[in-house]
Amino acid sequence: MKAMRVGLAMALLMTITVLTIVTAQLEDQQPPPPMLPEEEVGGCSRTFFSALVQLIPCRAAVAPFSPIPPTQSCCSAVVTLGRPCLCLLANGPPLSGIDRSMALQLPQRCSANFPPCDIIN
Repeated sequence: MKAMRVGLAMALLMTITVLTIVTAQLEDQQPPPPMLPEEEVGGCSRTFFSALVQLIPCRAAVAPFSPIPPTQSCCSAVVTLGRPCLCLLANGPPLSGIDRSMALQLPQRCSANFPPCDIIN
């Protein structure tokens, strides 16, 4: 029981830390890139920042070295956001505390069956 509490406390601490890092990085950055025309991002009608905010329920699942699987609320957010907006995020600026390769696995881990994003370097 004590080990379970310690594990939950560590997971909560990691979640808070990741959220704090992402929030601080977003505040320090220039304004998010403007929304691209729909044909350039394959139909995403959101800005980079609004798409990122929608995926907040996934933060624990995409933290570096996180063993935490995506939650139901994370998977719902992934499905609602859709492939075009996920690809917009995948090609956006890097974010501290986010493992991009883990983030790119969210559709598969959530059984969303989206084709993989084309990463533009």
